[in-house]
Amino acid sequence: MKYTLRQLEIFVAISRTESVSRAAEELALSQSATSTALSEFERQFDLQLFDRLGKSLRINEAGQQLLPRAVELLDRAKEIENLLHGHAGFGHMKIGATLTVGNYLATMLVARFLQEHPESRIQLQVHNTSTIVQQIARHELDLGMIEGDCNHADIEVQPWVADELVVFAAPHHPLAGLEKITMEQLLQEQWILREKGSGTRATFDRAFHNSHARLHIRLELEHTEAIKRAVESGLGIGCISRLALKDAFRRGSLVPLATPGLDLGRYFYFLWHKQKYQTTGMREFITLCKAMTAGVERSDQVNLPEIS
Repeated sequence: MKYTLRQLEIFVAISRTESVSRAAEELALSQSATSTALSEFERQFDLQLFDRLGKSLRINEAGQQLLPRAVELLDRAKEIENLLHGHAGFGHMKIGATLTVGNYLATMLVARFLQEHPESRIQLQVHNTSTIVQQIARHELDLGMIEGDCNHADIEVQPWVADELVVFAAPHHPLAGLEKITMEQLLQEQWILREKGSGTRATFDRAFHNSHARLHIRLELEHTEAIKRAVESGLGIGCISRLALKDAFRRGSLVPLATPGLDLGRYFYFLWHKQKYQTTGMREFITLCKAMTAGVERSDQVNLPEIS
């Protein structure tokens, strides 16, 4: 073969960072060595893999065809290297989770996985759904765990566990304690919501699609804890996962509102690129996640000592 794994590694790093200097930093190489390696790689096969836009490199169609195959080969090579070194762990995994999954499930799962496989390394990133989907599509993450829909043609989506949003308020709110709250009553209230691009906001918008223009949205926040604090202080009512509200409902600092007319059900999902090689570590981590949610109908029924 005319190419080396190092050349593929440099190509993948530049594809992800769109910059020779950032790729060099990521790989602990000099900028000149990284640039030279890419130039030689392209010259070997008389093929241009990037479009040069000033100091930025944008992967072109030929590069896009090569990228998933290069990532897969490097993943397989890393498994072989670990085996040859006699490592019992699963190497390095990059996992992305959306805020509800990341804050209430993923951190505990990662901790449990590392306890069982101490030689493994996991990098966990927490972002909203749209960001996680983009990172999976660009091969920046090995595995995603999201709470919203994903319809990307290049991404495999696997359901994990059911989840449900709930409308909630401070216990002194006028709607608290009512047996049934109508849509008209909800449309008179001030709302504290997640930002657009989040899975939580997408589920909420779908439930209110016929009345969205009439909503009074007072605040849009990126974090569920900030929404809970704003609602507790009386700024309005909110709508997030029951999982995130489990502790607050137990303490009585927040209360659920009865909204039987709203469809607020959804699922948590696993994501990976369709051309991504599923490493043994990925399969083991997914198995651990499924074992933790086995036998429960909804995410807030999972036994989590940290938030129960």
